[in-house]
Amino acid sequence: MASKALHDMATTGRGNDEFDLTQERASILETADRFARRELAPLFQRMDDEEWWPEDVMRKIGDAGLIGVAVDPSLGGAGLDFFCQGLVIQGIARHNSSVGLSYAAHENLFVNNLYRNGTAEQKQKYLPKCIRGEMIGALGMTEPGAGSDAIGSMATVARRDGDHYVLDGRKIYITNGPIADVMIVYAKTAKERGAHGVSAFLVEKDFPGFSVAQTLSKMGNRGSPTGELVFEHCRVPAANLLGEENKGIAIMMSGLDLERAIVGSHTLGIAERALELALEYAKARVQFGKPIASFQMVQAMLADMYVAVESMRRMVFYTLAKCNAMREDEGGRGEIHKLTAATLLLCGRSLMQVCDQAVQIHGGLGYMWEVEVNRLYRAAKIFEIGGGTNEIRRLIIAGELLA
Repeated sequence: MASKALHDMATTGRGNDEFDLTQERASILETADRFARRELAPLFQRMDDEEWWPEDVMRKIGDAGLIGVAVDPSLGGAGLDFFCQGLVIQGIARHNSSVGLSYAAHENLFVNNLYRNGTAEQKQKYLPKCIRGEMIGALGMTEPGAGSDAIGSMATVARRDGDHYVLDGRKIYITNGPIADVMIVYAKTAKERGAHGVSAFLVEKDFPGFSVAQTLSKMGNRGSPTGELVFEHCRVPAANLLGEENKGIAIMMSGLDLERAIVGSHTLGIAERALELALEYAKARVQFGKPIASFQMVQAMLADMYVAVESMRRMVFYTLAKCNAMREDEGGRGEIHKLTAATLLLCGRSLMQVCDQAVQIHGGLGYMWEVEVNRLYRAAKIFEIGGGTNEIRRLIIAGELLA
């Protein structure tokens, strides 16, 4: 199996706290890069132009053994670590940010969350199919009235009714929402208890009372389907409660910390590609009788882009290594909470800088919709918003510094 090959490639790198790449980890990144360059890059423009999602793409990623990177081989995974999961996302994002976004939501927000928090029965029911790419996962947290204040303003509720829970509410801006077969959904089961009254549920698309209200049209990452989900007396078997009732906050907060680290990997992949494209164009584009790469102002932009990309790389790899050692009860507070927020704050801002300079080097061509650097520029903005805005990240960092 491809996942076994991935496991064999990196066994000696598992659990390594170094924040640079071992030979084995470098091989994993190269494997993901080669696959994405061959299979995903050719899809990127059409996905963006037509807001098109290739129905077989997740199965192809599964066949390549690139799903379930940190999941035990008994469930079909590669049995590696969180660092390796980040490297796979980095490699995919280099060549197709839209697929990278949907893959990250599936691999990290759903598969990783379920693997960390699910019962043996839940994991056996969903993970093998998700790892093969036969099912697509998503996570439902944000609501029309609950964005940065995801917990306090959460209006989706769930009540116990015999051997089911009944969910009522809406979720919005949900990556993979329109194509998901199963999703983790947060709802309040004890509104009076605030943050300590939130529970998590595994909801299948065919459960009575669930529907996709709309697929949303976005500025960037247009090939990654994003939607609004509706729960109208949606009946969810009690066996699909993820974790304990009213204890969903722990799942949510630890998941957010890991999400921020993984999103950092995504931004790094895009930034690497933007720098690569800018270098290629600067060497090929001739003005005033010579390549624009010979002009000092263009060289200055390239140098700044390199500094930004390398700073992102150091921060992302360091944070992935720290996340490897993260205890299940550690998320949402302390050093890891501060570090993952800092990583995404740095990476989101740096990616915008790198993509802006890549477009500038391309000049008028970079302003054209169909050009790859234009797609990257439009894709970049979400990384200053998703996973907690830059402002929320600053609040987290300051709060931990002053604690």
